[in-house]
Amino acid sequence: MNYIQSILLGIIEGITELFPVSSTGHMILAAYVMGILENKITNLFIISVQFGAVFSVVFLYRKDFFFQKWNFYLKIFLASLPVCFFGFLLNRKNNLFLDNPLVVAISLFIGGFLILKTENLYEKKNYKKRNNITYFKAIIIGLFQCLALIPGVSRSATTIVACMLQNVNRKETIEFSFFLSVPVIIIATCKKLFDYYYFKVDYLFFDFYLFFKEIELLLLGNIAAFFTAIITIKCFITYLNNFKLFGYYRIFLGIFFIILHYFKPIVKY
Repeated sequence: MNYIQSILLGIIEGITELFPVSSTGHMILAAYVMGILENKITNLFIISVQFGAVFSVVFLYRKDFFFQKWNFYLKIFLASLPVCFFGFLLNRKNNLFLDNPLVVAISLFIGGFLILKTENLYEKKNYKKRNNITYFKAIIIGLFQCLALIPGVSRSATTIVACMLQNVNRKETIEFSFFLSVPVIIIATCKKLFDYYYFKVDYLFFDFYLFFKEIELLLLGNIAAFFTAIITIKCFITYLNNFKLFGYYRIFLGIFFIILHYFKPIVKY
């Protein structure tokens, strides 16, 4: 991975993190096209660069995030527990999927149909009064979020679908999905960095040049993701009023890369 690739992946992360299209899936597909998917640093980068985009949420919505009632943080905590538990439990198996663009493409395709179906069901319930997120609903949202451990499914997509199936009002759905990303991504990033540098680095033959080069790549990607996410939120937040567009986009992208995968022997990157 070089500096340009780091910036490009950071931009992709910043654009896609808060939309139900799977930022991880997009970065895997982009790295696949770039020919760097099998690099060790790419696997670390794909997870840790999400911190930059999530930090943009904290920066932009700091008043809303830090001055909530205690029950809001309890709901975030309850919704974070399942994915943290299963994330630690399935850590090694989940890492295998990070090198598989076909899994991403299939997940995008299936997820697109589920988003369209959920949006249709939600619109049919329009005559009913929208609900708020309760503690029980927060746990259900957290369980749905576990599906996002499969690259391409999308963390925001699972939380949004879970909210809509429980008839939560759209504004609270979007806000809860945004804020729920903060603890989940921070924990995932810290765990990934710890695993990479504690378990996989041979301290008897530590390469400081490589270490600082990797840190530079991670910082550069996170900075790109941070500023891109800020621009994306400010310019495209209104598109979250309806999720059908994202459903169609996921289906198209999924089909494209499924076809590309089976024709890869004749495709040169």
